[in-house]
Amino acid sequence: MVLIQRVGEDDWEIVRDVRLRAVRENPGIFGASLARENRFVESHWRMRLRTSPTWIAVDDTGTGRGIVQMLQEPGSPTDDRHLISLWVAPETRRRGIGWALVDAVCKAAAADGASTVSLWVVDNNHAAGDLCVRAGFTRTGERQAFSRDDSLTEERFVRTITADDPAE
Repeated sequence: MVLIQRVGEDDWEIVRDVRLRAVRENPGIFGASLARENRFVESHWRMRLRTSPTWIAVDDTGTGRGIVQMLQEPGSPTDDRHLISLWVAPETRRRGIGWALVDAVCKAAAADGASTVSLWVVDNNHAAGDLCVRAGFTRTGERQAFSRDDSLTEERFVRTITADDPAE
């Protein structure tokens, strides 16, 4: 059994552990490098949690099995929230955890008055693209070079927040 819970800055250690595992095991899908994030100290992790709502999927042993964050991206419309850092541990994929993490962001976005949630997916991350489409996001066709490797591109997906996304 896995519980999706919003975490605060006092939960920085579990967030750090899940995030570092995600970047270590799937370096090609994140804009951050493991070398950079390994250098972060407690104060950085706490600051991240103060500035970006974060949810962790935790199993019955207390182990983090997934993560997602939400932010209002600078330069984006004020009624859009951006979904970032979505990751689910390989041993727990295909059990609805990714779906539940995405849903947590959409509900929080609705509570925050947003009308859309958007995210960028690297073209070779087919699992994330498929999950997003199943979760009601649409491909925008908007593309940009991937921040860590300009030989790759990523596409923006967007989901309109509706009455089916009740506030948390």
